Amino acid sequence: MRLLMLGGTEFVGRAVTEEAVDLGWDVTVFHRGHHAPPPGTSALHGDRTAPEGLAALAEGEWDLVVDTWSGAPTAVRDSARLLADRAGRYAYVSSRSVYRFPAPAGLAEDGPLVGGSPDAAATAYAEDKRGGELAALDAFGERALLLRAGLILGPYENVGRLPWWLNRAARGGPMLAPGPRDLPIQYIDVRDLARWTLDAARAGLGGAYDLVSPPGHTTMAGLLEACVSVTGGGAELRWTDPARIEAAGIEPWTDLPVWLPPGELHAFMFGGDVTKALAAGLHCRPVEETVADTWAWVRGLGGIAPQRPDRPAMGVTPEQEAALLGL
Repeated sequence: MRLLMLGGTEFVGRAVTEEAVDLGWDVTVFHRGHHAPPPGTSALHGDRTAPEGLAALAEGEWDLVVDTWSGAPTAVRDSARLLADRAGRYAYVSSRSVYRFPAPAGLAEDGPLVGGSPDAAATAYAEDKRGGELAALDAFGERALLLRAGLILGPYENVGRLPWWLNRAARGGPMLAPGPRDLPIQYIDVRDLARWTLDAARAGLGGAYDLVSPPGHTTMAGLLEACVSVTGGGAELRWTDPARIEAAGIEPWTDLPVWLPPGELHAFMFGGDVTKALAAGLHCRPVEETVADTWAWVRGLGGIAPQRPDRPAMGVTPEQEAALLGL
């Protein structure tokens, strides 16, 4: 199989690229040249936001294109149109954020969607992703595979969610743990996403698939206890009522990454129906494996994981944590 990876040097793109190389695929990585792609690949350089930025893709044929773009849908539109006659399939890594909020738990791929346009400039994340989906569909039709990913964790994460929890656990001491302990969460390990994407494309699948673990795959306790165990920092989890956390002005999802208190938004984010993807072979590894492998990667970087410049830094401050815990 011949893969053209648009991106391929960070997080999702890198995981897909490494998986394809491990499978023996012929992999071409199209990127701006800011980071080196994984070994075993060929590289083409260009900037999708610049005039003539796709010139390096004027020639060549591939069985699969994988695109993780999350900005202006026009970038997906231009790439997909250029490659439509020279690529077998186009897998666009979208997001479950394209579903219109509010929506009930148990939402599947046929749920109501936000608006979007393939011809739009960057507006907001959900609308940009929906516009990217439409761009892929316009150019590739039934050959377009839309991966509506949920929360993505694992090695190479450059958003700062799991790395923040791991570094906090490694510091030890009393550690704010947002409750309830048995609060279910859904996420997907980036490597499970990568493997499923390549398998699905090779099987000729098209259309939209929600890619996230089954509801209840793990809980906040499962995630945080794995962080404490693997780091060996001796952190003491102090489970705290959501009302106290929010009264202290500590924001879910950003100040306390991954966590959302019980309610409508939690049901929307962590209650997706992934029956379709599971039937198509999605396998989700245990949370302990995701946490351990991410910690090994973070430690290899000296404890400092990369941070996307277009995303805010995550995590509650030590002062906020101490004040809430009465330390």
